[in-house]
Amino acid sequence: MQGKSMGSIGGVNRRHLVAGAVGALALPIATRATARGIEQPATEADTRFMRMAIEEATLGDYAFGTVIVREGEVLARGHNRGKQEKDPTAHGEMVAIRNFLKGHGPDLLKGTTLYTSGESCPMCMGAIIWCGIGRVVFGASIAQLATKIGQIIVTNSEIAGKTPFLDIAITGGVLAEESMKLFK
Repeated sequence: MQGKSMGSIGGVNRRHLVAGAVGALALPIATRATARGIEQPATEADTRFMRMAIEEATLGDYAFGTVIVREGEVLARGHNRGKQEKDPTAHGEMVAIRNFLKGHGPDLLKGTTLYTSGESCPMCMGAIIWCGIGRVVFGASIAQLATKIGQIIVTNSEIAGKTPFLDIAITGGVLAEESMKLFK
């Protein structure tokens, strides 16, 4: 509801109350394994690559940054460029995927790990799946992000759970607090 006030209750914005309530319901969904989305715990390398994604996020129109990694090597980076390019699809994940494809082509993209400072929106998660990316590691969750900005409240695990042709590993909450600090 951009441009329209949702009102407040006791000084608290209604959107934040709704996002918090939805987040409380969504968090258990996002943290358990689904049929197609396989939860994996975070590693030391995940923290290192997430720091790179957060650094990339500081360069964006909005605080979303992404790195794509294969066998410990960063092969592409991206940050949100929606305003700069006047392109609402220029999310950090989409920019990183496009950069990867320019430099390496689609075959090498399959099985990579994508690190993103915020849980991917449905558009980006769809692109991740169609590209055959094998693992997604995110910082702040959709529920957390919804307390700061407008979000479609659908988790990566929910989308992965509806994808019968691909198993994708998902790790969430890596440096989530640092990611959230980017949203003032």
